Amino acid sequence: MSPQERFEKTGLTLPPPPAPKGVYKPLLVVDKLVYVSGHGPVRTDGTLIVGKAGAELDKDEAKAAAKQVGLTILSTLITGLGSLDKIKRVVKTLGMVNAVPHFHPHPYVINGCSELFAEVWGPDLGVGVRSAVGMGSLPENITVEIEVIFELA
Repeated sequence: MSPQERFEKTGLTLPPPPAPKGVYKPLLVVDKLVYVSGHGPVRTDGTLIVGKAGAELDKDEAKAAAKQVGLTILSTLITGLGSLDKIKRVVKTLGMVNAVPHFHPHPYVINGCSELFAEVWGPDLGVGVRSAVGMGSLPENITVEIEVIFELA
């Protein structure tokens, strides 16, 4: 089964791909790599999931926000490349969690996105190297921001 078919089998709905909110490209292809700029958790109605992990959101709600970021990234990939089948593998993920100082399960939160990618590309190609860090704030008070590097098929 192809990545596009595996995604369609999930029954999940993609949000609209976000327009840049600054001077940058949402996606850039360089040789065999696809660099995806930092994305936030866009809902299907175009609104953002906001709030700090450990205050307004618990770790499971923050993890759900990270999954929504993953869906937002998939939307950008399909818009920019035409299909998830153009992606061979996940190379690197950087996940940033908007959290209060005493919140520590950043890797657990970013698993929301990583588990989605593993479902789409499989447990080998869908899992790359990763960093998960806490931040004092993120743009527009979004809960999670994630950027990813993919390899083209």
